[in-house]
Amino acid sequence: MANEERGERLSRIRHSMAHVMAEAVLEMFPGAQIAIGPAIENGFYYDFDLPRQLVNEDLEEITSRMEAIIAQDLAFTRTVVSRQEARERFADQRFKLELLDAIEEGEEVSLYSLGSFVDLCRGPHVASTKELKGAAFKLTSIAGAYWRGKESNPMLTRIYGTAWENGKELRLYLERLADIEKRDHRRLGKELDLFSLHEEAGPGLVYWHPKGARIRQQIEDFWRAEHYANGYEMVYTPHVGRAWLWEKSGHLGFYKEGMYPPMEMDKSDYYVKPMNCPFHIMIYKNSKHSYRELPFRWAELGTVYRYEKAGALHGLLRVRGFTQDDAHLFVTPDQMGDEILEVLRFSLSMLRAFGFEEINAYLSTKPEKSVGEQEKWDDATEALRKAIVTEGLPYEIDEGGGAFYGPKIDLKVKDAIGREWQLSTVQFDFNEPERFDLTFVDRDGVEKRPYMIHRALLGSIERFFGVLIEHYGGAFPPWLSPTQVKVIPVGEAYYEYAKALEGRLRKAGLRAEADLGDDRMNAKIRNANQQKIPYMVIVGEREAEGDQVSVRYRGGKQEGGLSTDSFIAQVKDAVERKVQL
Repeated sequence: MANEERGERLSRIRHSMAHVMAEAVLEMFPGAQIAIGPAIENGFYYDFDLPRQLVNEDLEEITSRMEAIIAQDLAFTRTVVSRQEARERFADQRFKLELLDAIEEGEEVSLYSLGSFVDLCRGPHVASTKELKGAAFKLTSIAGAYWRGKESNPMLTRIYGTAWENGKELRLYLERLADIEKRDHRRLGKELDLFSLHEEAGPGLVYWHPKGARIRQQIEDFWRAEHYANGYEMVYTPHVGRAWLWEKSGHLGFYKEGMYPPMEMDKSDYYVKPMNCPFHIMIYKNSKHSYRELPFRWAELGTVYRYEKAGALHGLLRVRGFTQDDAHLFVTPDQMGDEILEVLRFSLSMLRAFGFEEINAYLSTKPEKSVGEQEKWDDATEALRKAIVTEGLPYEIDEGGGAFYGPKIDLKVKDAIGREWQLSTVQFDFNEPERFDLTFVDRDGVEKRPYMIHRALLGSIERFFGVLIEHYGGAFPPWLSPTQVKVIPVGEAYYEYAKALEGRLRKAGLRAEADLGDDRMNAKIRNANQQKIPYMVIVGEREAEGDQVSVRYRGGKQEGGLSTDSFIAQVKDAVERKVQL
């Protein structure tokens, strides 16, 4: 209860701060149009239609005005009024009039006043700004936001802020924000030369640079090897399919807004694929199957394309073209429990191999509108729950949160700074086996319907890479690092030895580069540190004569007089065990 009470108090403080900020902005821009100003997680915002664009310096002026308003001990006063009174009060505020029209007939209309500022608002708020004096706030950013989230509506100016009960809490939060900013995959992607996005060539489409491609290759090679080891087979499918396929699968009925417009070829409409499952189904339908053949476990690193609104795109985390690490399992009903358990175990082992140890499960159950027999839903949901319990995972149940075609498990991992990311999904599907009339011949010689399980383990390679960058802050473990060893000669006289050592390390299977540029040694070491390279090998006269290396490890540790063979063995062991320096 204490946490709930604290959460409610913080929400009141933040909502009240939004009103204080709105009053300060109206002091600066009399006649500005005001929209909405709610409390949100960790803070608040307010949307405005202003006569000019704001700059960061404006936040200082708004902050000063907010502090002056708070110092006046002004009361937050609630008044219930008629619709007509409210319309008269906001006659010159078009966004408030639109919000007023959206209030259902018979619902109470309430206003909150603070000094000269009056807002259409349900509340709640603190009693007066006196309660805000001990609180601590900071205006954090300026952004654009479409009115009511629709691209066809006007673009408004949104001012974000954060507010906490005291200065210590604010300081800790700002420190966390700074850590998040340092880990931002978009910034690190540019600094480490991993990938780029080009709005002019197509928003939401990722360009993998050589270093990023190196990491992707390591991820994909490991992914394939582990899938083969766990009884999966690889398939490859087309990037486009006729409209018939998407009509049959239901995508054109349920998902058309997320698909790109069709291309006309051979007097037929073709769509680029938003998902891989219909293609895997077509492979299944290519021949008849016996229960003796099942289960089929088919995996594909299949690139799909989904139309995301421009405002929703976010680096690698929300894109329009991505490679889904997809798998589909076709199983008999009596194989379902064992297969689900193995899928879950496999997912957990993969996520842990990438350094994620805190993993929570979320079990989504049958929604009101669904397809499939109740018995199938009950059996599938219980199989998912048993698998979670068997693996000892903490979990929550999302009642009614499943897709219309089946229950699912979502696995969410916590990164190095405690943020939760949804990655793996194990999803039952009672829809597509029916739509495509999938069958297998059972022991009794009767054709029966197989169960179909969708499984995305990493989610997508692009999004997973973004999460990895932020989890490691760009300092990847040696097995993933695009350059594992940087060879740095102390002077030009040792360039030849450095180049020979580079070749020897590469022959041993390590990703090594010799820095033979014109910079001084200390500058080369600094550059290697900035690139977050795990091992720096410094070579000079002693190393060249004794077949040795002096090693600087990422993080500062140093070790000299190490034989080259010992160093190679050390790095290969770290790569094999997937350790983090």
